[in-house]
Formats: sequence, structure tokens, C-alpha cells
Amino acid sequence: MSQATRTVNFTGSVDRDLLKRAKVIAAQNDTSINALFNTQLRYLVETLECADANQNANYATLLDFSLGRLDYLDAMTALNLDSEEDLFLLMAQAHLPMPRLPQAETGRMKQALRERMAD
Repeated sequence: MSQATRTVNFTGSVDRDLLKRAKVIAAQNDTSINALFNTQLRYLVETLECADANQNANYATLLDFSLGRLDYLDAMTALNLDSEEDLFLLMAQAHLPMPRLPQAETGRMKQALRERMAD
């Protein structure tokens, strides 16, 4: 079966800034955004399938943390970790991005910092 008959088109959405950054990376590596996406999606799916087959929930826990479905304390408890550094190292080893805080929470943190600096 040829590659063309094995692929399908789909529609999705992505953050505008992320797409811009992906275009730069693709150009620097003489590839396409599609190739980058397929490589990362394949890695994610195959890693989750392997973890599931081996009944290892650690990767799923890290993914939940990356997607913001678990806070760092719950992730550390589920993974039986004692330090935040260990959690961050596992995230790097799993090739998962750190979660981003919601803009409202980031705004509250900025305001609290400004108030502390004003004191």
C-alpha cells in the first residue's frame, strides 16, 4: 500500500504563535509542519500504547500533567516523587511540554508580584 493511500486529511486548530514557530523550525530543518506533526503524534501514540501494554500508567500521568488535567502535587503523588526537579526531569525524558498556566492565573501571579515589589 502506498503512503498516499494510507494518509487522510483532517482539520484542527493551533495557536497562531505556535504555528509561526513551527514554520521556522520546519524551514530550518528542511521539512514540513506536516512531517513534524506526524513524527510527534506517532511518538505520543506509540509511547502511550507501549505504556498501556505494559500496564505502566506513569506516562499517562505525565501526559495528564502536561495537558493541565493534574496539578504538580497530584502528579508527584501519583508518580511517588519527592521533588519537583524529578517531575521536571521525567517530563523532559518523556518529551512532553510543561503545562501552561491559564492566563487569568498568570495575571494574578503578576499582580501579586507587583504588589510585593511595591511594599
